[in-house]
Amino acid sequence: MDRERETQQLGGDADVVEPARAPRDERAVYVISVAAELAGVHPQTLRMYERKGLLAPKRTSGNTRRYSERDIERIRAIQELTQLGGISLSGVKLFIEMREQLAEMERRADELETELRRRAQARAGRDGTTDIVPLRSITRFTWEERS
Repeated sequence: MDRERETQQLGGDADVVEPARAPRDERAVYVISVAAELAGVHPQTLRMYERKGLLAPKRTSGNTRRYSERDIERIRAIQELTQLGGISLSGVKLFIEMREQLAEMERRADELETELRRRAQARAGRDGTTDIVPLRSITRFTWEERS
């Protein structure tokens, strides 16, 4: 029994369809029963999360679901939000979508800042200045109106 579970956890049939060198937390190696046990939920709960769009496990060529460490963490987060936070599954879906949008906007802001710094450094040779001052670091003074 333990040998069978180890084989399942390691992706025993080795036909999971995913990129060659996926980061360790993104490798889909757990079958649904093992993923459910690791997350502390029933396998049917995982199927429901998938139907509701909260989870998207990888699939093997035989259409078997395979879950990654990242999926397991997401399941635990969903459980925490629903059980401890009292949030509905619709609310959890919205929360996850907003969190993903925020992460994308932060990534894009970093990308734009890098590009801005590159352009400022390229321009430095022409006018000698390269300082970029974030707007939020500027101190604003409120002047009293004169009577």
